[in-house]
Amino acid sequence: MAFRLLNKTQATDVFEYLPQEIQEDLIGSLHNVQVCQIVESMRPDDRAELFDELPAGIAKRLVQQLSPEERQATTTILGYAEGTAGRVMTTEYVRLRQGLTVGEALSKIRLADRDKKTVYYAYVTDNNRKLKQVVSLRQLLFSIPDVRIEDIASDRVIKAKTEMPQEEVAQLMKRYDLIAVPVVDREERLVGIITVDDVVDILEQEATEDIQKLAGVSGGDESSLSHPLEKLRNRLPWLVGVMALYIGASSAIAPFQKTISMVPVLAVIMPLFSNTGEQWASKL
Repeated sequence: MAFRLLNKTQATDVFEYLPQEIQEDLIGSLHNVQVCQIVESMRPDDRAELFDELPAGIAKRLVQQLSPEERQATTTILGYAEGTAGRVMTTEYVRLRQGLTVGEALSKIRLADRDKKTVYYAYVTDNNRKLKQVVSLRQLLFSIPDVRIEDIASDRVIKAKTEMPQEEVAQLMKRYDLIAVPVVDREERLVGIITVDDVVDILEQEATEDIQKLAGVSGGDESSLSHPLEKLRNRLPWLVGVMALYIGASSAIAPFQKTISMVPVLAVIMPLFSNTGEQWASKL
């Protein structure tokens, strides 16, 4: 009820920040027209992430109801493998053609790119969309309007391939302190960008997975919140195996109880060697 009181812009902004399970509940309870308006207004990368989590039938129906432009952007992102740069990129970026002056570039940004996700960087391409240079908005603002952008743009472009793992993209942006990094395909054509907020999500996801591994939990949030019987079924074989190993170790030590009683220091040393062996085994 509270969500329905929001206007279209507010509803879209709020929807993008809601947990995935609440998004699914809203899609199931809202009118189809409202759902289509919200999904249409979402950014392509956020929309693709939502469709990843929805049931296939619902996602397919929503994709078909998108405008041709938004449908193309979404299917492009969904066409790349999970965990790659292509899957987490957005197709909303500022692209400038070679040959433009600074004044023409600024006019183009004001007229056509005001709704883009980020305008801090503009990417200079040739007529075949091949990435050639990058220029910051700061450079454009403080340059003479008649100067051509290729004269002030940088030829040293830090970029990612669509197939690059998302963890490597995050490390790349961290290494060079970038707000956004362009993503190119195998033919060096610009297809999207990855922004710093996407990288924060990637690093948070990786940190969560590392913590879950340390806690003996795998499979994401669903696994950590799964039913106790499911956890028992997954861990029982390992527990039984560990118990069998300890029983075997105890049986091997039992004949030497008399020796251990004569040399008590052995009772202290044996657990140390046992723990050291476990640590080496975990590293291997």
